[in-house]
Amino acid sequence: MAVSAQYSVTIRVELDARKEPLGRLTAAIAEAGGQLQGVDLVPGAGPEGKRVREFTIDATDRDHWERILRAIGSTRGARVLDYVDRTMQMHRGGKIDMRNKYPVKTRDDLSMAYTPGVARVCMDIHADRSKAFEYTIKKNTVAVVSDGSAVLGLGNIGPEAAMPVMEGKCMLFKEFAGVDAFPICLDTQDADEIVRAVELMAPTFGGINLEDISAPRCFEIEDRLKESIDIPVFHDDQHGTAVVTMAALFNALKITGKPIEELRVLVVGLGAAGVAVTKMMLASGITQIVGCDRKGAVSTKREDYESGEMNEAKRWYAETTNPDVIQGDPDDVIEGMDIFVGLSGPGIIQPESLGKMNDDAIVFAMANPTPEVMPEEAAPYVRIMATGRSDFPNQINNVLAFPGIFRGALDAGAPSITEEMKLAAAKGIAMAVSEEDLAEDYIIPSVFNRDVAPKVAESVVEEAKRDGIARIDEETGTFATVEAS
Repeated sequence: MAVSAQYSVTIRVELDARKEPLGRLTAAIAEAGGQLQGVDLVPGAGPEGKRVREFTIDATDRDHWERILRAIGSTRGARVLDYVDRTMQMHRGGKIDMRNKYPVKTRDDLSMAYTPGVARVCMDIHADRSKAFEYTIKKNTVAVVSDGSAVLGLGNIGPEAAMPVMEGKCMLFKEFAGVDAFPICLDTQDADEIVRAVELMAPTFGGINLEDISAPRCFEIEDRLKESIDIPVFHDDQHGTAVVTMAALFNALKITGKPIEELRVLVVGLGAAGVAVTKMMLASGITQIVGCDRKGAVSTKREDYESGEMNEAKRWYAETTNPDVIQGDPDDVIEGMDIFVGLSGPGIIQPESLGKMNDDAIVFAMANPTPEVMPEEAAPYVRIMATGRSDFPNQINNVLAFPGIFRGALDAGAPSITEEMKLAAAKGIAMAVSEEDLAEDYIIPSVFNRDVAPKVAESVVEEAKRDGIARIDEETGTFATVEAS
């Protein structure tokens, strides 16, 4: 395993000031496999004749910390005082907070922010509930809603354990798009209860980001909420992945020169993300798509389709894709494909099987933390390679999509996020890579590219206007009246 910031530790060490063994310590840390990120003096922390320094070190796991601690402790003139797990420390007490926009220091401040002045605002909204977008947090606030049933690669870990992920999502909303987001982790995995809970809280928020809800319930929950509430509902595990995947594909095709309508695509992994990626590809003009799950290629000739055992999402997949009714495992089906899209797990495809693909093959192996095939193994067979990892080129990461998509939807006052708006977002991400910079190892912008979210938001707003669902008046900045439901 490689060293990683997720296992970053700060170790406080007392050193002999007269013969400070700093050089020996750094050598010992390197020999133990630690990656030293910084050394800081702690002024006045040690007794006379001693100095205290803090060593910040990246490691591979907790066991690796023990080896590093032993290496430091066995160095003459050094004594370990304490150490801090930097990741756990960052999460202590939560990662987000609420702050006031205006001070409350005088009676006048109190009279305007609260009673009696607040009553005037309440009655304005009572007369026209669309004014909640102008006079409350609604215009810039998104709920990140999860039931903890499909968290990252951790699975069904429950609402409390899901909270750190949802808080992290809220941080990204704020950091990249200035959107105030709040985590809502529900203690139920019943679709009816989740839908009703979101319906009841919808008046507070300008949008709903569904997160880490397992398939196939996630499809039903999103579809029902789109019908019942008048603010955008977006299941990021589906659509965020699809948007960024399409952005990567648009730029990859600029390099290979292949027409999008002639592409042959293999999608492996037909959960929420796999289905959403397929829908966006179909909307973009791709007609030759084959999807594989654990039982192989999905088709109307497969036994579980004919017996009625196949779930509704996969029945749609069987009826909509694989027009040639190809059968077999991914290693068989991949022959003659232009693109491999992996949303499953490690080792799903053999590297040599990629050699059966067409020339200028494109491989998006997005399983985390271990891709379906490692880039170094795929290199002899493919022209363009992307993964979901930050330590390889071309990282397909949802953070490129959801902050800008919600920023645009909120700015437009859109009641929903349409398929056309998602495609516009994908094109906005793709445009963040200039023609001069575009290359096989740079088809997707960095997650830290600050131009991405504004480009995505602008594209989404323009598409909302074309769709006729932008409710904001550009001249006044107010929202159109919304009829009470």
